[in-house]
This record gives sequence, C-alpha cells and structure tokens, in this order.
Amino acid sequence: MLTIQFIRDHADLVQQTAVHKNIPFQVDILLEWDTKRRELLLQAEGMRAQRNKLSKDVAPLMKQGNQEAAKPLMAQVKQLNEELAVLETSLHEAEQHVSELLLLAPNIVSADTPIGKDDSDNVEVRRVGETPAFEYELRDHVTLGEMHDMIDIPRGVKTAGTRNYYLKGAGLYLHLAVQRLALDYLAARGFTPMDVPVMVRPEALNRTGFFPTGQDQTFELTGEDKWLVGTSEVSLVSYYSDEVVDVTEPIRLAGMSACYRREIGSAGRDVRGLYRVHQFAKVEQVVLCQNDPAVSESVLQEITGHAEGILQLLELPYRVMAVCTGDMSQKTHKQYDIETWMPSRCAYGETHSSSNLLDFQARRSNIRYRDAEGNLQNCHTLNNTAVASPRILIPLLENHQQPDGSIYIPQALRPYMGGVERLVPLHRPV
Repeated sequence: MLTIQFIRDHADLVQQTAVHKNIPFQVDILLEWDTKRRELLLQAEGMRAQRNKLSKDVAPLMKQGNQEAAKPLMAQVKQLNEELAVLETSLHEAEQHVSELLLLAPNIVSADTPIGKDDSDNVEVRRVGETPAFEYELRDHVTLGEMHDMIDIPRGVKTAGTRNYYLKGAGLYLHLAVQRLALDYLAARGFTPMDVPVMVRPEALNRTGFFPTGQDQTFELTGEDKWLVGTSEVSLVSYYSDEVVDVTEPIRLAGMSACYRREIGSAGRDVRGLYRVHQFAKVEQVVLCQNDPAVSESVLQEITGHAEGILQLLELPYRVMAVCTGDMSQKTHKQYDIETWMPSRCAYGETHSSSNLLDFQARRSNIRYRDAEGNLQNCHTLNNTAVASPRILIPLLENHQQPDGSIYIPQALRPYMGGVERLVPLHRPV
C-alpha cells in the first residue's frame, strides 16, 4: 500500500490514478480522517501529559498525608481520565477509518502505462509467430476435445454447475504436461519450485492486495475463516510476510497450484468451452527484489520473457500488450498481458499476465531487507503467469489441429507425453 505521507504529498496524483483505474476512492475523505486522527492524537497526548503531571504531584502529597491538598488534584486526574476515555474512542474510530481507506488507495502507475478505460485501450507491444491459415473447416477446442474424448463439459456442469469440466485421458496429460514444462523451464532459470497452500486466512489476501477490493471474486470456506486463492501469488508472497530477507540476488519462486475464481461480472461472457472457468491450475512466477525501480523493471522484462519462451516452446503465436490504467488492478504499477491466438475466436485471448507492484505489496505484507547502509527497506514484488491450464489448451488444441482431427504435439511437450508426436481422435471427425 501507499504510505499516508506519500498520499499527503501527492494527493492529486493518487486521486488521478484512482480515476484512471476506475476505482471509487476519494483521497479527500482519507485526508479528512487523517487530519482528524492527528488532531485527536495531539489532544490525547496533551491530556496524558497533563494527567501524568498531576499524578506525579499527587504522590508526594499523599506520602506526606496531606489528603486535603491532594483531593482537588485527584479530582482533576479522574476528570481527565474520563475525558481521555471519550477522546480515545474517537481516536480509535479515526484510526480505523484511516487504516481501512489506506487499503483502498491505488498504487501509482508507471510513466509508460497507457491511459485508457478498459482492455480495448491496451496497446500492442509486439507480435510473435504467424497465425495459421486453415484450408479446411476449423474445429474449436470443445469439438476437438469431444473427438478425442479428453474434455467433458456437460458432465462437469452436471456435477459442479456452470463453468466446470472434466479433463480425461490425453486432456489430463496435456494439462499436466504444460505445467511440468513451465516448472522445469523456470527451475533451469533459478526459480525455486513450490507446492503451496490454496486455502488461506483472510489476512493473507489483505496483505497481498487481493482484499478488500477483490473479495467478490474469491470463494469463502464458510465457518473456516479461510478462502480459496485465485493465484499462488498470494501464498508465495505470504511465505515471507513479516520477515527480513536477503535480496542481494532477487528471490525467484515458482508456485504450482490449483486456483479458484468466482468470475463475478462475467455472466454471459465466454460461456462455451474452457476460457472462463471456476477451477484451473497455474504455474506462477513471483520475484522479490531490491527497492530499486531499475531492478524491478529489469525483472519485469525477465519474467515476461519467460512466459514468452514457454509459448515459443509450445509453438503458439502470441502478442504482448501494455495494459492500460482502466484494465489494471488496484495494486499494479505496470503490467503486460500476453494474448495467444485462438482460431475459434478469430482473435488473441489473454493467457498470461505480468506485473510489477513496486513496494505496494511488500509494505502491506511487511517484507523487508537491509540496504547497503543497513537500513530496512520494503522489497519490490513482481508476478507473472508462466502457464495457466486449461485455458492454454484452447490455443494448443486449435492451432495444432490437423485436417483429419488429429493434434500435433510440439516437440517440447513430447517428453511429458510419453514421446507421442500426434494425438489421434477416438471418434470420427464431424
């Protein structure tokens, strides 16, 4: 989160950022409560000092047995204590308001972040790979999944409701293969692979910036005071909460986990297939580094490059987008989305997201390191989707389909698929 001092000094910038990010946050209300809090704190400190002085004066009088002289002083102490109790209640209320409003303040955005209202204003940075031209009737991933008996959406809906599915046979193996490819790719580049908790306490979501603004997207385990994470970023960052770490070299973590999202606000969108589902799996990159914008910018380019490298191994065409302000979350300072070509949509679809949060997340999570002078500083944190499945199966199946309904397996995936070069449909093409 931002410090209250930063907000005092840059109120206009913070308010402008909230407007650009479409966040209903009013800086003036926070600053009003902050002013009230400081005034009440000053009054409380003055009353405590006065009370303490009177109490100090009472002690020798009582010791001398001069109760008559002590009585009026004791009465004043009692009155001050009563007034202080009322004042402290008001002070506590003001402190609560300041704390709650600070959690809603948006992170500032980088100078090169595009200004825009929504994802239609994102700016293309580069394209990689050629989109395929099909000389035969295109089949979408749902049809291909049925032909190969690898995806069963109707039974997923029957069992668990909308936006659920079963992966079977080759579908499951592909789902696992892309994750293992991503995990091995990152491990070879200095990332520590981790299996992480997916049921977390609410404070983990608050401290990583997913609550309170994203609470409506998160599944709660009623009666447990636990929530299901939508990304292992929550658990990976929380691993170091309230700790002083060594970031002489950036800490690189790769979490592989199931993820859960409610998809509130997406009713009627992407209802066919595997694009927008409640349960999925991700390999997530999280990096903690020094509180240096040049260092974290370099790391942002690095982790974005890792996601691109994995897509290139999957032999998929994609484009990198600079995300505009209106499509960014509260916590993000700079973001790239990677969109992979999905033939059935005749468009690129988001498959990866890469973000630099500066010290916004580490400040909330109290993750610090000692700089060259020995002073404690909050780290910068970054995150990126290395791969998310089953969404990645959409371009994987659709781009690599063959005229007979078979599916080409990219060479990089073959070691994880038992050496299989091509999947042959179990049912006749339709």
